Amino acid sequence: MPIAKQAKITTKGQITIPIEVRNALGLREGDIVSFEVDDGGQAVLKRVHDKSAFAKYAGALREGKGLGAKEIVQQLREERGW
Repeated sequence: MPIAKQAKITTKGQITIPIEVRNALGLREGDIVSFEVDDGGQAVLKRVHDKSAFAKYAGALREGKGLGAKEIVQQLREERGW
């Protein structure tokens, strides 16, 4: 069943995608969407799928800049009181 919803554009050109549309497309916070406009002025909103199913988890366990081996060893020694 087709979904037809409306959204208002803010002064910054932003819109809120209605929940029914987000649910239908499986959109979540942080997802990327694309807009395709044809010659007739019709636009299509599509969810952009990552190349890898694991791409969304890249860097999930890191906080800030990664550490090198020396920094990791030093940090472990300090935590152990060596």
